[in-house]
Amino acid sequence: MLELKIMRYCESFREKWDDFVMNHSVNGTFLQTRRFLEYHRERFEDVSLVIYKGNDTVVAVIPACVTYDGGKKGFNAHCGSTFGGIVMAELFYDIEHVDAVMTILEAELRRQGYQEVRLKITSEIFAKQNGNLLYYFLFQRGYASYDELSCYIDFASYDEDIALNFTSGRRRDYKYSLKNDLTFLKLEERQIADFYAILCGNLEKFGAKPVHSLEELLEFKESRLSDIVEFYGVYKEEQMIAGSMVFLFGRQVFHTQYLAADQNCLKLYPMNFLDANLICTARERGFRYFSFGTSTEEHGTVLNKKLAAFKEGFGTQHGLNRTFVKEL
Repeated sequence: MLELKIMRYCESFREKWDDFVMNHSVNGTFLQTRRFLEYHRERFEDVSLVIYKGNDTVVAVIPACVTYDGGKKGFNAHCGSTFGGIVMAELFYDIEHVDAVMTILEAELRRQGYQEVRLKITSEIFAKQNGNLLYYFLFQRGYASYDELSCYIDFASYDEDIALNFTSGRRRDYKYSLKNDLTFLKLEERQIADFYAILCGNLEKFGAKPVHSLEELLEFKESRLSDIVEFYGVYKEEQMIAGSMVFLFGRQVFHTQYLAADQNCLKLYPMNFLDANLICTARERGFRYFSFGTSTEEHGTVLNKKLAAFKEGFGTQHGLNRTFVKEL
């Protein structure tokens, strides 16, 4: 039987962790690196784990934090990231190793007194391979799952004339936007505050706030994620009326983390103009996918149909962000 070892993540392992996630894993993204996770280290108690064999050959890492829900101790991978879960080595993404990883992980979590485990698995378009092998062993061990619905564009099957991919209604609105003398720009640091003000105003009507503060967005842009995060805006003359924050997942996925428009300028159709230009930008730069993100709430049980329909109008396909949960 395959023998693996498991240990708690420690700061001295930081560089090797990030190298493994970005360069040697089958389903790792920057969202599971220490570089990203540590921006909110004060919010969560980190209990991340490393699974290896031999002296130091890493087989998997699990970025995680501990939660206490109704007194129940939970292992959550990860509260502060869209994707967490089990990040497997590309070299060891096979039945024997995934089975062994699941076995030693559950044994360790029981030993530490966890009563629940929650694993957010990397969505398929963000990974080098699909998650079916992980899904199977999670199913085999009695995990329940819930899904969040996302929309994305696969440029391999997308017409060169982007408007031809749109529904008739979206195409009509996009043509209206072209008549309004709007300008699409990549934003500099000094313009991010204007975008953030629009974002807050956009979310306020739903009684919500951005997940990130303005200071965090500025830190992303200036230092922590300077090569990964970008900002774009739509202007009417000198006024920004719409904008987006984008995450770059290598050259594979161009992901719109935030999209927002000034609610007083919707008659100019700035969102149609913004999204069409973002799609063009992603394709021109050689990305395989364009991601609009999810349109669901309450662990996927509530679908924002209006939002999802708007995204579908650009000629999207549908993806799933899958989370697995088990009582231990």
